[in-house]
Amino acid sequence: MSERLQKYLARAGIGSRRACEVLIKEGKVSLNGNLAKIGATVSNQDIVEFEGKVIQVKETDLKVIILNKPEGVLSSNAREKKIPIVYDYLPNAYNQRNWISIGRLDINTSGLMLFTNDGSFANYCMHPSNTLDREYLVRARGDFTPEKKETMLKGILIDDEVHKFTDVVEGEKNGTNQWFSVCLVSGKNREVRKIFQALDLEVSRLKRTRFGPIFLPSTLQKGKTKELNENEIMLLKNYGG
Repeated sequence: MSERLQKYLARAGIGSRRACEVLIKEGKVSLNGNLAKIGATVSNQDIVEFEGKVIQVKETDLKVIILNKPEGVLSSNAREKKIPIVYDYLPNAYNQRNWISIGRLDINTSGLMLFTNDGSFANYCMHPSNTLDREYLVRARGDFTPEKKETMLKGILIDDEVHKFTDVVEGEKNGTNQWFSVCLVSGKNREVRKIFQALDLEVSRLKRTRFGPIFLPSTLQKGKTKELNENEIMLLKNYGG
């Protein structure tokens, strides 16, 4: 039985399928001694090498961990200058290929991030068809009106794309600052900030509190991790779709 090369690499924990496609295009993967190409398939008899090392898929138990990401930390495995990265906070942090991030948060956003040791599972969670919604806690400054809330829910055109929330709950208000809880499905780059900014609302705090059925535990301190149990992983597998 054969499978796509990028899926094989993902199952080996090299990265997500998309990341593995990039590695193939960059010429970092060989198949049976020759540079691999996109579209190649792999069977049990084939020899796959990544950066000169033979890659073998080991059937391992699926693991998923939560990180309570602090602000000022990059959601990347590539270090830029002396800026800390999320992998600094993970188990076996310096063997970064053991953990694959399920989505990202920008440097100024804190809260829940998920990581797994299975590239195929990461790809499953990030695929748009699975409708895994995300919930964020937002503090913003500006004049919030019922009309702006309606626009957030109906959708607003930003950079030729429609962005919207599936739910908006107003929270405590202190002077010109107000807290909100918002939900969305797509999780595009900086989408929460873009929606607020388009409506003249300045975001000063942003924290992800939920990914699908998984909530950020109130007891999990910033920079700390927690491994999901089998029931939580099953909830994640069966959510949405």
